[in-house]
Amino acid sequence: MDDREIAGIRTRNRTRDAILGAAAGVLGRDYHATLAQIADAAGVGRTTLHRYFSDREGLLNAAIADSIKAIEQSVKEAAIDQGHALEAMRRLVTAMVAVGDRLVFLFGDPRVLEGHNTARTTPPPYDPVIALIKRGQDDGVFDRAVTPEWIQRVLWSLVYTGYKDAGACGLSKHEIVSTVIRTFENGIHTSNSGTPPSRPGSTPG
Repeated sequence: MDDREIAGIRTRNRTRDAILGAAAGVLGRDYHATLAQIADAAGVGRTTLHRYFSDREGLLNAAIADSIKAIEQSVKEAAIDQGHALEAMRRLVTAMVAVGDRLVFLFGDPRVLEGHNTARTTPPPYDPVIALIKRGQDDGVFDRAVTPEWIQRVLWSLVYTGYKDAGACGLSKHEIVSTVIRTFENGIHTSNSGTPPSRPGSTPG
């Protein structure tokens, strides 16, 4: 294979990646978006898009698989099995926000994964995020009174909301990571808020 052929393969791969990334971003905002809108977001013509994906179903399946791969790769690069559990969790949040568009695409509309082969019906045998949470609980960093699965869902909800609704919540893009981390670690209770007032009908302790 000569340099010209290699360059052609790289160009095709970049174009395909651009289309898949655009599909995730556009369909995450509007499940009914057209192929023309996706092509425009990818910076290619509709004819070019059809050369790579002949129909919407094929593009949707490829975008799902690519998004799952992107999320898994982001988690892997965060090296959450290394170092202090709290620092590892902060790296995970940063990594997840970086692929926030993929999370919104996959989980924002149940129709995306419905009926597709890439949708898991059972948990994977090893989940690195659950392993991190359990390690943090063993180290006394994360609350042992709640299950790792609950902590994981709270984390995903914060990341999802932070990325999807940043503007509506008065956050700029660069504030998402710090706000998600702060909320995850501290909740909404401040250390100097004092004793909460008794609820109506409750008996003071």
